[in-house]
This record gives sequence, structure tokens and C-alpha cells, in this order.
Amino acid sequence: MVNIAIIGVGTVGCSVANILKENKELIQARAGKEIRVVKGVVRDISKKRDVEIPLTTDIDEVLNDDSIDIVVELMGGVDEPFKVVKLALEKKKAVVTANKALLAYHRYDLQEIAGDIPIGYEASVAGGIPIINALKVGLSANEITSIRGIMNGTSNYMLTKMINDGVKYDDILKEAQELGYAEADPTFDVGGFDAAHKLLILASIAYGIDAKPEDILIEGIQNINQDDISFAGEFGYSIKLLGIAKKINSNIELRVHPVLIKQTQMIAKIDGVMNGISVIGDKVGETLYYGPGAGGDATASAVVSDIIEIVRAGKSSPMLGFKKPFKSENLVLQNKENIQSQYYFRMSVEDVSGVLASIAKTLGDNNISVDTFLQKVIENSSIATLQFSTHECKEIDVKKAISQIEKFDFVKDGVSMIRIEA
Repeated sequence: MVNIAIIGVGTVGCSVANILKENKELIQARAGKEIRVVKGVVRDISKKRDVEIPLTTDIDEVLNDDSIDIVVELMGGVDEPFKVVKLALEKKKAVVTANKALLAYHRYDLQEIAGDIPIGYEASVAGGIPIINALKVGLSANEITSIRGIMNGTSNYMLTKMINDGVKYDDILKEAQELGYAEADPTFDVGGFDAAHKLLILASIAYGIDAKPEDILIEGIQNINQDDISFAGEFGYSIKLLGIAKKINSNIELRVHPVLIKQTQMIAKIDGVMNGISVIGDKVGETLYYGPGAGGDATASAVVSDIIEIVRAGKSSPMLGFKKPFKSENLVLQNKENIQSQYYFRMSVEDVSGVLASIAKTLGDNNISVDTFLQKVIENSSIATLQFSTHECKEIDVKKAISQIEKFDFVKDGVSMIRIEA
């Protein structure tokens, strides 16, 4: 018999308890032992929950109970969960968590505290997609050259509706909130922060690199409009919010932002609330992982898979995939300013002579050359919309050019930019 406790019995916590009950015989056969939920910790014990387990508001009832073997942390947040998980590990309890924010900031701390005590976190990235196990085990013979992922279903749903149905950003955000895909404050999803937390976890497994959200480039989808979508479609692109990790010599690029990506690429075809992650290994080539990135049952499925593996194995594989520090190369985080890409620009300008010449000169002075160009004059107006893409150039040069262009009197409402992922 293996006893577990769930700290945070919300949608996912209830699903975990119910899966363990409904699939009890199958899970016992796979794990080799009966797994029983003996306690759930909640903030409000009076709240009705679709679950039949003993509940308490006192975390100490779990932490101080020597009969509890595995603690499942589903609280959300960073500081308080870190304290709880740290105490659980110090009391020699295995831990399973779905908390990507916790891991984005404290994964290396927890690995050190845990030692040989198992920590499972498959549910922290892309819900029901087994991407953690794929990187740690399935692809462990490979040097990972790149990871590109649609890791936030809310943003992907919104972009899909904007592209396919011509819906404006503000309208689809409201719809996403009404459907429960987006929170009342959607910044965490549409601003790219949720995807960034997940990317950092994957990058640690792939490259053994320790970085925090503040260290990497993070941008959201808030400034994308129908002009951008029209341009993308005209030149065979789709627009996706991607988390991107690339190994370039001894540098690791980590960034989250919208991209223009060719419609023919596999990851560009992933629509709606679904997630998809492309991983390229030096031996296996490209592999693609697709599935639901959120939702009670999908996320709980990943939580339960970790519980089963801990019970079955009886020991821990390395939390982040390395038995010892990976020092064959001095891998370092690429400076944001040294990122190289192609870029797309959109700006509204006064439709007067000399505008194009001034913009072209500014781009040339900053080592930027134009690849494609469109100009649309707004009907019954003296304003034109300029849209163009560039050949590959450096982030630092692009930022300088944008800053200089925005100082021209003929430029209205600033310059919008999206990177192009080849």
C-alpha cells in the first residue's frame, strides 16, 4: 500500500483522486501496489468538491504524517509551494508537482534538496503531453539542437480564431475569458510568461542550463492585429506564440514570443487550445509531441503517471536528467541582443514623399536589408500602413532601428515587430 496526499484539491487535484479511484485495478497492476489518497489539503473546507477523500486545511497533518509516502503539490504560486515541497523532501517524502512557476525559479534548489528522493513533474509542461519523459529518457542519447513549442493553449486558441475567423484581439480575448480559457487578468497567458516557465524547465533537461524568467526574452501576443495576419497569409506564414530553445555552438538561445512560421511546418498546423512541441536531436532528427496542454483530466493523467513511476521504480532518476553536471562544453545563455533572426515590421506613417527613403536609410545604417514589402493606403486618409520583412539580422540592430524610426514625426503609434522563425 502506498499512501499519498494532495495539497490543493482544485480541478486537477479532484481529477487525480478520481483517476486513482476509477482506474484503481489498472493502476495497481501497473504500479505493483495499491495507491490510496489518504488526505487532501484545501483552503476552504466548506467548498463543495467532486471528490471523496478526507480533507483538511492543515498542511502539517500531511507533512508530519509518517505514513504518507508521496505528496502531490497542486497549490500554484512560487514561495509557499517551495516551502511546502522543501519540507516534504526533508521528511523523505517523494513529491509530484504540476507547478511550472515553482520549477521555473526553484528547480535546481529542489534537485539539490531532494538528492535521491523522487520528484515527478511531468504535468508542469504541456499538460497531458509526456514531453518531460521524452527528453529525460526517450531522447537521452541525443544532443538536442532545438526545441520549439506551442506551450500555452489560451494564446494558441486566440491566434487560431484571429487567423481563421478574422476576429479582433479584444473580441477573442473576451470570448476566451467567457469560455474559461483566459483568466480575468490574462497577462500570464497572453504575455508569454506561462510559456516561458515551461521553456525554462525543458531547457534545463536538454542543456543543463540554469536560467530564470528574468534572464530571457519574453513577449506576448497583445499587439498582433489583422494587418499582421493578412501579411503572414500572403507570404505563406502562420502566427504562433512559441517557446524556442536553440543550441548555437556553446550558446543557448532561450526566448518566448510570437513568430511568423511557414504554414508547411508541422508545428504551424497545431490550432485551437492544443499544445505541440517540436524537438530536434542530432541523431533522431525532428520529433513532434501533440496533445492537450491543460484541463483537469489531461494534467491529472500526467500527475498520476509520475505517481505510478515512483511507486514502480522505488527510486529516483535524476530530476533534471543528468547524473552529474554536464561540463563537456561551457554552455552559456545567449545574450538577448545577440539573437539573430529575420524580422517583420508594421508601422503607420503619413503618406508623404521621403518616408520610404528615410526608413530605408535607417535600416541600412543598422545593417538591415528588406526582403518583402507591402504598402496599404487607408481609404480617405493621409495615413499608410507599411509592412515588410527583413533578411537575417541581429536583435540589437533591430532594436536600434526601431528606436530611431519611432522618432520620425511621420510615424504614428510606434513600430510593431514580429520575429520570423525559418
